[in-house]
Amino acid sequence: MKVAGLGFKQDATLDSLRDALAAAGGAEGLAAVATISDKADAEALKQLARECGVPIKGVPANVLAGIPTPTQSRRVSEKFGTGSIAEAAALAAAGPGARLIAMRAVSQDRTATAAIAEGDGP
Repeated sequence: MKVAGLGFKQDATLDSLRDALAAAGGAEGLAAVATISDKADAEALKQLARECGVPIKGVPANVLAGIPTPTQSRRVSEKFGTGSIAEAAALAAAGPGARLIAMRAVSQDRTATAAIAEGDGP
């Protein structure tokens, strides 16, 4: 199962999310997009999921906390307990044994990040 994890600021647009996803490798073959549960109902994310024809997987903050990620943002780490929401969400949603196939990529406007993981599913 291939999952794109997305981290984004509240003002991120559909174009921002598209750009981050494209920078991480694109939507081809995705089974889902994932993010922190608090942002799973963001309109831009819902639009992206519809475009890609995949469901959104919201991952609770307590699940993301402690997931080791190659990318380390001090601000994200202090607030959420993981170095990258995008990487941690992708890993958590892709299931046991998941591995990153694309590390965090940032949109040109710097409001969104995306990472892609493959795993055995939930």
